[in-house]
Amino acid sequence: MKHSILRTTAFLLVLLWAAAPVFAADKPGKPKKSGKDEVVTITTPQGVIRLVLFDDTPLHKANFLQKAKSGFYNGTTFHRVIDNFMIQGGDANTKDADPSNDGLGQPNDPTIPAELAPGHPHVYGAVAAARMGGPRGTPSSNSQFYLVENHEGTHFLDGQYTVFGQVIQGLDVIDKIAKVSKDARDRPLADVKMTMKVEKLKRKKISKLYGYKYE
Repeated sequence: MKHSILRTTAFLLVLLWAAAPVFAADKPGKPKKSGKDEVVTITTPQGVIRLVLFDDTPLHKANFLQKAKSGFYNGTTFHRVIDNFMIQGGDANTKDADPSNDGLGQPNDPTIPAELAPGHPHVYGAVAAARMGGPRGTPSSNSQFYLVENHEGTHFLDGQYTVFGQVIQGLDVIDKIAKVSKDARDRPLADVKMTMKVEKLKRKKISKLYGYKYE
């Protein structure tokens, strides 16, 4: 199984867009702890996935929540799926009728400075930002993300890509999506479309409902 995880890893997570502007990289202050948090619900033909985002990756968290709330992700697809590795989605190009541009992004898409916060490894169900190829610290895509499907994690990516959240329900749905029939580019033969909604709940309620433990 290792060969399926490691094969052309850099290519799989690369976003082939042209050089793009980067969001201002002002160092954020220490995030304030709130008694509430947002739960993001992703609905797909294979089922529902719920996730939370980390406070110590504030740029990625704010960007993802803004897009999820605005409806940006509605109608996008998981356009690259690899069993025993990850499922990747969030490209606006996947809304059009041309499958050949899926994953390429828009030429002038902005990027987000990497937030390689310690303590967020690529565990099963980790939510991470895709990016262009390059060294540690290369900025992230502002829309494309991936969910780790390998049950042992994909720790060879630790410290290289920003992990900014964790799936708290629907790990089995990630597995189902990773196993759908696909073409030579790892694109599903039948679109795996998603919609998203965001709900703010008390952290205690999130822990009670989904068994997630806040640090």
